[in-house]
Formats: sequence, C-alpha cells, structure tokens
Amino acid sequence: MLAIAGAVLFVIAFIINAADISANEIFMPTSLMLLGLALLALHVAGIGSGWSAGRSRRR
Repeated sequence: MLAIAGAVLFVIAFIINAADISANEIFMPTSLMLLGLALLALHVAGIGSGWSAGRSRRR
C-alpha cells in the first residue's frame, strides 16, 4: 500500500515538473519525490505490510 502511494507521488511530481506548473513549496516536485521516496523506504522496511482492507484471516 505504501509503495502504491509512493508511486502516485512520483507520478504527480513528474507531471508538475513536465508541465512546468508553478506551485507552492509543499507541492514542489522535489518535496513530492522525497515524500514518495520516504514511503517507498517504509514499504521496503516492512512497515505497513500487514495492513489490509478487510478482516484479518488469522486464527
């Protein structure tokens, strides 16, 4: 789930950079890419891997 959110942030940053859209400091492409990189690092570290949308199937 975190990897998907990170990938979405990378795509948004790419679109902002490619379209040369002016934005405030929070939504600058560099900020979005760093946030996406942090989410991907959390995913690789295993944080959030147990999250699921439905009920848990553990017994």
